[in-house]
Order: sequence, then C-alpha cells, then structure tokens
Amino acid sequence: MAQAVESNIVSYAQIADGARTAAETGDRIEWVKVSLIFLPLATPVSDAKVLTGRQKPLTEIAFIFAEISTRDGFQGIGFGYSKRAGGLGMYAHAKELAPNLIGEDPNDISRIFTKLLWAGASMGRSGMTTQAIAPFDIALWGLKARRAHLPLAKLLGAQRDSVQCYNTSGGYLHTPLDQVLRNVAISRESGIGGIKLKVGQPDLAIDIERVGAARNLLGHDFPLMVDANQQWDRQKATRACRAFENVDLTWIEEPLDAYDFEGHAQLAARFDTAIATGEMLTSAGEHAQLIMAEGSDFIQPDAPRVGGITPFLEIMALGAFKGRKLAPHFAMEIHLHLAAAYPIEPWLEHFEWLGPMFNEQMQLKDGRMHVSDRPGLGYSLSEQAIAWRADFEEFGKHP
Repeated sequence: MAQAVESNIVSYAQIADGARTAAETGDRIEWVKVSLIFLPLATPVSDAKVLTGRQKPLTEIAFIFAEISTRDGFQGIGFGYSKRAGGLGMYAHAKELAPNLIGEDPNDISRIFTKLLWAGASMGRSGMTTQAIAPFDIALWGLKARRAHLPLAKLLGAQRDSVQCYNTSGGYLHTPLDQVLRNVAISRESGIGGIKLKVGQPDLAIDIERVGAARNLLGHDFPLMVDANQQWDRQKATRACRAFENVDLTWIEEPLDAYDFEGHAQLAARFDTAIATGEMLTSAGEHAQLIMAEGSDFIQPDAPRVGGITPFLEIMALGAFKGRKLAPHFAMEIHLHLAAAYPIEPWLEHFEWLGPMFNEQMQLKDGRMHVSDRPGLGYSLSEQAIAWRADFEEFGKHP
C-alpha cells in the first residue's frame, strides 16, 4: 500500500512538471493608443453652479479615449472625460500611465488597476489620478467581454436586459420655462421613462414654479427628479426639500456640497423624498464614506470619475449590501451594462450629447434602455469623433 501511494505522488509530480501556469499562457497587451477628443455642445449649458458664479457655461467636453490591442488579436476601447477644465491634465497623466500596460495580461484587470493607481500615487488616489486610469480599465473590461463574445452586462451577470431611463438635458436653468415644458413633452413622447429638471435658482419660488409646471404636465405618476448641483447650504436645502415634499419627486439630487455626507444623511432621514448624490466623488473610498454615513437613498457613481469599472463594481457591492438604489451619472454607454447587473432596480441617465461620437446607437423603448447583443461595451468611434480629435499618442507595437 505504501508503495502505491508513493507511486501516485510521483505521477502527480510528473504531471505538474509538464504543466504550464496561467501566467505562462496568458495573452499580452502589445499596443495602447491614447486620444484627446473635444466634443462641442451646440448650446452652452448652465446649471446652478453658473448662476452662483462658481463656473462658466459648459461649451465642450474633453474625452480621453484608450484603445488597447493584444498579442492574440483582441481589442478594447474605453473613455474618461472632463467638463470645463482638467481634460489636458487627464490626457497628460494617461500618457504617463500607458507604458505600464505593455506586456501585461489583459485579463488581470484588478492587478493592472492597482499598478496604475500606484504609478501616480504621489498625486493621490482620487481625483485626476483615478480619472486618468478609467479609460484603460474600461477598455480592458470591454476587451474581456468581447473575448467572451458577450455584452459586458452578460459577462458581469445581468439581473435584467433593460434599465429604466430618465432624461436630463432638456431641463437646464438657462432654458425658459415654456421651452422646458416643450422638451418635457418631447422626451415623454420619444419613450423616455423619467424627467429630471435642474433647480437652484436664487429665488426658490422660481424653482417651485418650474417643477410644479412640469408635474402638472406629466401628471401624478410619471417619474420626475430635480438636481440642485450642490448649490444649497443646509438651511436652503431643508426649505427646498420641505417645499418639494408634496410634488411626488423620485429624488432630490445634490442638495448640498458633494462631500457633506452628514448633511445629506440628515436630509435623507428627515424627508420622505429620496436624496441622491455621489456623481462628483472620484474613488471607491469616497463612495464608501457616503454609503456608510447613510448619506443618500440613491448612489450615483460615475465609472469614468471613480477610475473605471473595477472600482465601480466595489461601489455596487457595498451599495447593494446596504440596500441603496443606483442611478449612475452620465456615460450611459458604459453605465447601461453596470446598471443591468445591479440587484436592486436602478435608473440610467440619458444624454444624447455623446451620440455623434459612436457608430452604434442605443435602443430606448417603453421608458427603458435595452442592452444590445453587441459584444463588449458595444460601441466604436465614429468618423466625426476622429475629426474632433485634438491629439493622440501610441505606445508599444500595433499587432
């Protein structure tokens, strides 16, 4: 018997000696391209931050795209963005980071994220540092899903094949009320599932009038949200939340400074109307602070802002554990897949601004955005986006 056991041990050792490890057989990143693209907006956009003099109207958005190719012939594309300022800085840091990807196994996404995070850690592990990582991380997740011939939502384990969708872009503060109401009607007729209006006028009565007019037009049951873009202090926010308590809002967004977790928690506990916030936070750690402080009913992470899909999944896990609802900010081309994988019914924010940048269109029907059957993230850069490209740089050898 002892001889038989010894023989088996030898044979297993022989098998192990002839085996190859995952590290030895994995694919490798061979080429990375980083591009800076400026998307012009047809009409300058103003919210409460403009009325208070903190920011200028938004006229363009800077996008940083990463395109990745591997030795085995797989490709991925991802993007980050910045509004008003910071785009050039993000682009510069992304170019600093890009060489760190060459030679890495594209499947090791978490390890690559950590490597890139520490490459720029002297500038911190949030803000521009993480935002410059996002294009690479998102591209790698898209690449992995394409390798599996699956939409990213399916790779992550979709809970649903469509997500209820609301529109923001028709209700900015610079838009006269009669035009806002026309935009609201058009959005509803086009199949949108909810409407969000900007608030934060110096005179709260104007906000009340505009929101009340939209509610009267939409009727009692149609989902309506408002967004103050951080422009109230605690006293003004309390008055506003009280004034809107009987308007049947789905949520009141960013009533306070994004980092006033305690103040948001007080509002969430005091009023029946849900509080939503989180779009301005730039790391999984910051979102953890918000969630653990009971600072909102809806969490609103933004994958390009927090560093990509890898940290976004961490936020999703904690948010679901704590029973928070999800309404990701902007970038619906990415967030549709993530929202589809969230266990609690989420919302998706619809922005038509990015449409000209991609060859593919998204399907909106009966108030919901539907996941397509295209593998990966399901989009590719259009000729228009390439025409808007201001600069690019390549690293490694194109396969």
